[in-house]
Amino acid sequence: MNTRLDQPLRLGTRRSKLAMSQSGHVAEAVRKITGRPVELVEITTYGDVSREQLSQIGGTGVFVTALRDALLRGEVDFAVHSLKDLPTAQPAELVIAAMPRREDARDALVARDGLRFEELPDGARVGTGSPRRMAQLNAYARSLGKTIETVPIRGNVDTRIGFVHDGELDAVVLAAAGLNRIGRADEATDLLSVDHVLPAPGQGALAVECPASDAELIAALGELDDPYTRAAVTAERSLLAALEAGCSAPVGAFADLLADGQIVNEMRLRGVVGTLDGSTLVQLSTTGPVPQSYDEAMALGRELADEMLAKGAAGLMGERSL
Repeated sequence: MNTRLDQPLRLGTRRSKLAMSQSGHVAEAVRKITGRPVELVEITTYGDVSREQLSQIGGTGVFVTALRDALLRGEVDFAVHSLKDLPTAQPAELVIAAMPRREDARDALVARDGLRFEELPDGARVGTGSPRRMAQLNAYARSLGKTIETVPIRGNVDTRIGFVHDGELDAVVLAAAGLNRIGRADEATDLLSVDHVLPAPGQGALAVECPASDAELIAALGELDDPYTRAAVTAERSLLAALEAGCSAPVGAFADLLADGQIVNEMRLRGVVGTLDGSTLVQLSTTGPVPQSYDEAMALGRELADEMLAKGAAGLMGERSL
């Protein structure tokens, strides 16, 4: 890291409104820590320009590769990713220096007429680009005694919510964290409980990544790290990796901290794999001491993945395409 205080740090970010917003928050925090200006460097990724469904362009890494290439070429000093977009394999030349405190991890429903999920009519058309959401939304609807039609969609927040406003769809499902970060949380008509719909591994969390060789920058960025967030998402991503699933596969995972009064003493990790129509779900959970190290968090995820595979999860993983 160049220690000249007037030398700006270059933060690589995707160009979307959401990415720019979350990168802006990180930039402001890094300015306060380092006393140096931070400039946003906008980078277009393959996932931003492709109009194909994520499950067809591979899902894993399509929003990340261009940012990582810029880091490796020295064009930017650090980058901010949505953690759920990161492949589970970490390149040796780069390090995730910080995982700031996680936003709301839940999925949010934006429906016509202010409807909650339970109030959607039978046969409602619900838009989502995520096989994970499709599987669980269909299962949730079935548990309420009705069916919905899940419709694959792509696009930014404006585009997705526009499908509802235009009457093309009855509802769309988005990450609550994204709506919160761009100041549109009030457009959600329902926040889907993790008891019904588990989020994507790492949803709501950010990853601040920089070259592994830059010890000074790693130390500065490390001040943004939230150890509970890191333990939770590490366990979730370990589960995902152990199921050998890319982020386009229908896998949900969520780790939350269980407190006894004011003392946080346990972590519960829940995982789900399902068929797209929601007719078959393998859903399990495990609870243990809060992981005190990377290895302990990884072990928690692997342990639950092994149980899920033993219960037949592997047979559901083949359904990758929409």
